[in-house]
Amino acid sequence: MLGAGIAGLVAAPYLQSGWDKFLGVASRTDPTGLTGLLPNPGGFRYYSVAASVPHKDETDYQLKVDGLVDRPATYGLDALRALPQTRVVGDVQCTDGWRVPKTPFEGVLLSHLLDAAGVRPEGKAIRFTCFDGTYSESLTLAQARRPDVLVALKMEDKPLTYDHGGPVRLYAAPMYFYKSAKWLSGISVTETVIPGYWEEYGYDIDGWLDGADRSV
Repeated sequence: MLGAGIAGLVAAPYLQSGWDKFLGVASRTDPTGLTGLLPNPGGFRYYSVAASVPHKDETDYQLKVDGLVDRPATYGLDALRALPQTRVVGDVQCTDGWRVPKTPFEGVLLSHLLDAAGVRPEGKAIRFTCFDGTYSESLTLAQARRPDVLVALKMEDKPLTYDHGGPVRLYAAPMYFYKSAKWLSGISVTETVIPGYWEEYGYDIDGWLDGADRSV
């Protein structure tokens, strides 16, 4: 049984690649071999493209908002929790085919943080970075200001766990889940969209879910 389990882990990246091709999405390169190997309860999977990811909590977590803004800021967990909170319920859907419907997320509207920072006229897009040191994502400024895009602190009415990208992650409800960057540490306003980690391997930059309201 142990041998079969090890064989399954070894084969998983190759099976995942075949599944991606079946779904019609771009072939992916994960230099660590960790992506998608560890299942999570409730239909979710643990995904990481970094060899290791540090744990952050109230003592050391920071979210920086900078770039083309008038008032750069750094938020700790307590500061984020003290801001007005918004609850958004949406389907979580991955390009690998798994889906968890009607999942509630709660946190601070991304638009609220952008308004507080004062986006300059030349700012047209947002780049997100993560404390895993590897992952990145992007949105247009119009997408970032949608009422269903959060800097999330809770999922399923509980604080975000480490495995789900906690203590803070992005949640872009109308888009595939790769757009909702985990372990969020940086929000930087840029002049143009800078493709994120998976977009560099051919994933769609916008990542809209089929049937999603794309109005911005």
